[in-house]
Amino acid sequence: MAGKFSQRELLIVGLLAFIGLVLLPCLNAFVPAGNPLHVSTFALSVYGKYLTYAVLALGVNLLWGYTGILSLGQCLFFSLGGYALGMYLMLQIGKLGQYQKEIPDFMVFLEYEAKYPATGGLPAHWIPFRNFGFAALMMIVVPAVVAYGFGFLAFRSRIKGVYFSILSQALTYAASLMFFRNDFTFGGNNGLTDFKFILGHDINSPVTKRTLYICSGLLLLGVYVFCRWITSTRFGMIQRAIRDSENRVLFSGYATANFKLFVFVAAAIIAGLGGALFVPQVGIINPSEMSPEKSLEAIVWVAVGGRGNLLGPIIGAIGINSLKSYATHAFAEQWPYVLGLLFIFVTLFMPKGVVGLPAQFREIWRRFKNRNQTADLPKAVIAPTAEAEKPLQPTGKE
Repeated sequence: MAGKFSQRELLIVGLLAFIGLVLLPCLNAFVPAGNPLHVSTFALSVYGKYLTYAVLALGVNLLWGYTGILSLGQCLFFSLGGYALGMYLMLQIGKLGQYQKEIPDFMVFLEYEAKYPATGGLPAHWIPFRNFGFAALMMIVVPAVVAYGFGFLAFRSRIKGVYFSILSQALTYAASLMFFRNDFTFGGNNGLTDFKFILGHDINSPVTKRTLYICSGLLLLGVYVFCRWITSTRFGMIQRAIRDSENRVLFSGYATANFKLFVFVAAAIIAGLGGALFVPQVGIINPSEMSPEKSLEAIVWVAVGGRGNLLGPIIGAIGINSLKSYATHAFAEQWPYVLGLLFIFVTLFMPKGVVGLPAQFREIWRRFKNRNQTADLPKAVIAPTAEAEKPLQPTGKE
C-alpha cells in the first residue's frame, strides 16, 4: 500500500467510517429501544472495546507486518495507557465509594492512610493524576518511555528475531507480576474499577458511552491514516526493507536500530492510547490485561486479518473478538483450542490472512484454468512425437 490513497481504499474507509461513526451512534440515540434497528448502549460499549483492540492490532501490524519485529509485549503498553486514565477516574469517585473516603476503596482497605499520613493516604505519584491533562499526557509518555528504554537496550545490542520476542514476553510477564502486588499501589489483583465520572460527566450515562465510542472510532481512523502515511513514505520503504533483509539495509549505510526504535515507540504510543479508551468503556483495568496471553491474542488477530495490510488487523481484531464474545458463552472451555486451531489453519492455508483470500482464490483459479487449457491442447502441441524426439542415427553410408 504505497503512494496516494486509491479511490477504492477511500470508498471502503469512508463507508466503514460512516457506518461506525455516524450510523451506529444515531441508531443508539434516535431509534427507540423497542425498534429492531435500535443499538443498545451496552452493545455500543462492546463495539467500542472492539475498536480499541483494533487500534492495538494496527500497532502490532506496524511492528510485525511492516518492520518484521514480533513483539509479545504490546499489551503491556496497552495496559499502561489504561492505568494512566484509570488513576484519574479513580480519583474522581470521591466519597461515593464503599468506605466514603476521598481516597480509592482499595487504599482504605490496605490501610494507606497509615502508610501515607501526610497526603491523607494517597501515594505521592497519584496526586498529579487529579488533573485530566496530566493523565492524558501520561497515556503517551509512560508507554513511550518504557518502550524507548527497552527498545534502546535491545536494538543497540542487535537482539532480534525469536530472542527479541522472548525478551518482550519476559518484560510483560515481569510487569504483570509487579502490578499484581498489593504494595505496588495500583490495586493489586483487582486493579482499578468502579468508575463514576469522567470530566464531570456520569461515565455510565448513554451520552458518555456514545461519546467514548465515537472517540474510539476517531482514534482508530486517525491511527489508520498515520500508519497509511508512514508506510507510504521513504521511511516506510526502509521499514519494509528491514523486514525483508536487515543486513542489506545495514550494508547500505542505514542505522536500522534507530528505525526499529522509532517504530517500536510509535507502536507503544498507539497501544497506550487504545488502552486509555478501553478502560472507561469496559469499566476495569487489572494486571490480567498485560499478561503474555493477551499479547499472543493480538498476534493472532493480525495474522488472521492479514499482516502487512492496514485493513487486515482491523478485520482480525473485530472479527475474532466478536467470535470470542459468542464462544465464551456457548463453549467457554473450548475457546482457547478454537483460537489455537484458527491460528494454525491461517498459518498453513491462509498466509496472507482474510484480506489475502481474494488474491489467493484468483491464483487458484488461474492455475486451474491454465491446467484445463493445457489438457485441451493436442498432444502434438504439448510434446513432440517420439519420432521427432529421436536423435539422428548414423546411416553407415558416410
